[in-house]
Amino acid sequence: MFTFRQFRYFEALAETLHFGRAAKRLNISQPALSAQIAQMEADFGATLFERRPSGVSLTPEGDTVARRVRRILAEVRDLEALARAGDELLVGQLRLGIIASLAPYLLPGLLAELTRSFPRLAVGVRENVTAQLADELSRGELDCVVQALPVERKGVETIRLGEEPFLLAVPETAAARIRVPVSPEALGGERLILLEEGHCLRDQALDVCRIAEARDLASLGATSLNTLMRMVAGGLGVTLAPASAVEAEGRAGGIAFLPFREPAPSRTLVLAYRSSSGRRSDFERLAEIIRACLFEAQAPKPG
Repeated sequence: MFTFRQFRYFEALAETLHFGRAAKRLNISQPALSAQIAQMEADFGATLFERRPSGVSLTPEGDTVARRVRRILAEVRDLEALARAGDELLVGQLRLGIIASLAPYLLPGLLAELTRSFPRLAVGVRENVTAQLADELSRGELDCVVQALPVERKGVETIRLGEEPFLLAVPETAAARIRVPVSPEALGGERLILLEEGHCLRDQALDVCRIAEARDLASLGATSLNTLMRMVAGGLGVTLAPASAVEAEGRAGGIAFLPFREPAPSRTLVLAYRSSSGRRSDFERLAEIIRACLFEAQAPKPG
């Protein structure tokens, strides 16, 4: 009744919500795409997409179908990956997700190493917040995700990458008045600025500083760690900084990074992947490379 080709066409349209863009992604004509979608709707006996001049949107029936189609295609892609698997690791396509508070600092070294050591590997990268990456992993749109614990999705396994310590980022001009090593309990009088809701680093900062209910947070926020660091440099407040960000953000100046007292707060980074993927060996090798790149990114540099 249905074909995998129809499912892929449906998936492309559900993601782009535009017949023209979906047809371009699929490298087919728009009439061919329209015909296949119309056939699916006829078979289901329901309208799956609401057509509008500006594009389309999923109907309630279409949304239900979309969730199931994504699960089916994720399983199919895992089977295809298993069929391609051989003795050689990290060849073919790899769709990698990385949380936004880590991606700018990990990617330069990681992509360079993968290009150098695995020339037959085609890497695609997606940077986003944890929840969005987890959704895309579950749907089969990503093969694996670098994120911080906890991982709360069924059917997902993890490979530990290591602990990443946090430091307190403060305006350089304010560093002298803060006693080091820093005690989280001593931060009650500081103005904490955070990433916007949805970033795991926001929740980690609140947990470390234990001030979410003690007082009002700064009304300022940022969607990227780089912007947050520039706000700190401008004297707007203090924030939590992962060790991998210290070298890159420190080069821009205006910030001092102060260590916390032991046991220092940290986050556990993992490589998450679907249990059904059949690519455990690939991901274990990738995890080794990521660990080395993380070590390099976190290592203090001379001068």
